[in-house]
Amino acid sequence: MIFVTVGTHEQPFNRLIEYMDDLKRDSVITEDVVIQTGYSTYEPKYCKWRKFLPYTQMKQNVAEAHIIITHGGPSSFILPLQIGKTPIVVPRQHRFGEHVNDHQVEFVKAVSQRMGIIIPIIDINELQNILLNYDEIVASMPRGMKSNNVEFNHQLEKMIDEMGLK
Repeated sequence: MIFVTVGTHEQPFNRLIEYMDDLKRDSVITEDVVIQTGYSTYEPKYCKWRKFLPYTQMKQNVAEAHIIITHGGPSSFILPLQIGKTPIVVPRQHRFGEHVNDHQVEFVKAVSQRMGIIIPIIDINELQNILLNYDEIVASMPRGMKSNNVEFNHQLEKMIDEMGLK
């Protein structure tokens, strides 16, 4: 299954939803596609969809999905990263009326360049090729998010020992 989420921002993200629906219609995608459409006005004809999903259902869809496609909101693409999956991230763009500015584009580019753990799609026409080659692309990438909790705890214990507070 491919799970697509566009978040809860009040501007439509019809461009991504319609693109995915077209890929399903044309049998480019043979897997089931489930889309959380938010405030988008386009209603998919070939994909399963709901405007909004409870968080528990979002988590379940992310866990069950082979591929996760999100908009550029950090909350949407961090969830797949936390469970070791590599999301495809399509940031909303101002020129298409999808957001008030291009902060999602800038943020997605920065995360991709610094961490290399997401697949950014700035030009929607690149999405088909990424979907068709997803498994090979992901196999060559780092996966998931690295937790610094263990190192933080070790350093904190060391400081406490040095201060004689233990």
